[in-house]
Amino acid sequence: MAFDDNRLVGELFGQFDQNLALIEQRLGVEAVARGNQVTIKGPHEACEHARDVLEQLYDRLQHGFELHPGDVEGAVKLVTAAKAQLMLPTLEPKSKLAYAQVSTRKRTVAARTPAQDAYLRAMDRADLVFGSGPAGTGKTFLAVAYAAALLERGDVARLILSRPAVEAGERLGFLPGDMREKVDPYLRPLYDALYEMMPPEKVERGLQSGMIEVAPLAFMRGRTLTNAIVLLDEAQNTTSMQMKMFVTRLGENSKMIITGDPSQIDLPPGQASGLSEATALLSNVQGVAHVRFTAADVVRHELVARIVAAYDDASARRIAARRGPPPVFGAPEVETDVPDTGEPERAAEAPEA
Repeated sequence: MAFDDNRLVGELFGQFDQNLALIEQRLGVEAVARGNQVTIKGPHEACEHARDVLEQLYDRLQHGFELHPGDVEGAVKLVTAAKAQLMLPTLEPKSKLAYAQVSTRKRTVAARTPAQDAYLRAMDRADLVFGSGPAGTGKTFLAVAYAAALLERGDVARLILSRPAVEAGERLGFLPGDMREKVDPYLRPLYDALYEMMPPEKVERGLQSGMIEVAPLAFMRGRTLTNAIVLLDEAQNTTSMQMKMFVTRLGENSKMIITGDPSQIDLPPGQASGLSEATALLSNVQGVAHVRFTAADVVRHELVARIVAAYDDASARRIAARRGPPPVFGAPEVETDVPDTGEPERAAEAPEA
């Protein structure tokens, strides 16, 4: 393969050809670069995948986007998913496969896995979207990015971000400050994602004017949220009543996105998670979408995916151990020898009237 723009080739191949090395590792091919050319050797299908990946990344650079290792991973997953005939990626007029993406004035974010692609598309077509799965799959970040894009375009008037203030093994009461200062650490991931997608000065103006609101879940009671995009994060830590209260806040021209990880519930023992109950109860309700993420969708450090898989395997073994071995049907009855005492068997005595 040869690439016309020599200025982009260095970034395409990566520092010390690290992007090519990643493609080699993921697809089982050999990629040798010379100047603006690269030769790919290996199985035919793997070479086709590698070519498609490089073409996608080069097209991204031509449109002015930067390349990160995660973008290379995403491109590899895209072409392999497309070749497996998954229905999630779409075919654009240019005959190039592309995942869904969301843009603000500060940044454009594209899905990197089939589940993320389905997640972004679900936000467009449904007014209530559940995103559940392990940490590091982009549930919260993509939801905040989509919400920020709607706010910038003027499709909604308000952006409301919320989390249940549930203590994960710690106690808040001893912390100094007022209620907001105690609760802010729980909402910090939402602030971080917001600053990634919008200029800091715009976020500050929005917080001061009320156009952007970040509040604990308890502050949602009694409200009707109209003309707004509403995000509830860490929803696995809601109770059944809290979840019912939240989803019934939905007003006209509003959307809700609810995210959580059912494997990280911090509620007291015996307390059912509102997220698990809601996804089961609302699975067939029109206008509600549910996207499930797995360890294969982790887009953080690749070690995170292996850690999530290890915990999932351990959990599955514990569940199997609690259930015990499967029952054996058709086993012969076992006769018990009763010693002969030489006495005749006594008939059961009738009870007195």
